[in-house]
Amino acid sequence: MEEAEAEIVFDDKSAPDDRAEEGPLDEAEANPVRPYVDLGGVKIVPREGLHLRLEVEEGSKRVVAVGLDFAKSTLQVQPFAAPRSTGLWHEIREQIADQIRKQGGTTTEVDGPFGPEIRAEIPIAAGSEGAVAGQTTRLARFVGVDGPRWFLRGVIAGDATIDPEAAEKIEELFRSVVVVRGTEPMPPRDLIPLHMPKAGPTDPGTTAV
Repeated sequence: MEEAEAEIVFDDKSAPDDRAEEGPLDEAEANPVRPYVDLGGVKIVPREGLHLRLEVEEGSKRVVAVGLDFAKSTLQVQPFAAPRSTGLWHEIREQIADQIRKQGGTTTEVDGPFGPEIRAEIPIAAGSEGAVAGQTTRLARFVGVDGPRWFLRGVIAGDATIDPEAAEKIEELFRSVVVVRGTEPMPPRDLIPLHMPKAGPTDPGTTAV
């Protein structure tokens, strides 16, 4: 499939035209017998070499994002509540680009495998975690998919920003995420609650940190 055909916009939603079959999936669309790592708002398919990290807000101690280390790359995912008939990605994408530019970074919008995405070069603060000596910027890809009553945001860093083979693996990982919206009313843009993994079937190759 050509990239020009990857995006379909319906009622202001942005998603791959095969999202309901190939993901990211809604819980109602996922295979009920497939083993997943249950993190509340998202479920992750375990696989060899995947390392899972939970990002915790210092003050509230709540889990605010899931970090996935795979193929010499990182994928951060966050699920948000969204309206039933409209999406969030078109508006949020503009806000992300504006914020990066205010930080002194640069952004380019491209048509990616999930539709429009932001390719960014972001300044690195001296002494920040993960900074490499002599490196002043880092590359990142911001992707987003509007689903049924939810929005899933992904931030990709590492080899998947420059290497096509690593990018394909991370994109498939993002596709495999299942979003669990739940039935409780939530304001749009609220983070769907995440939690530590529940006990259940996992792959010994997947490491939770």
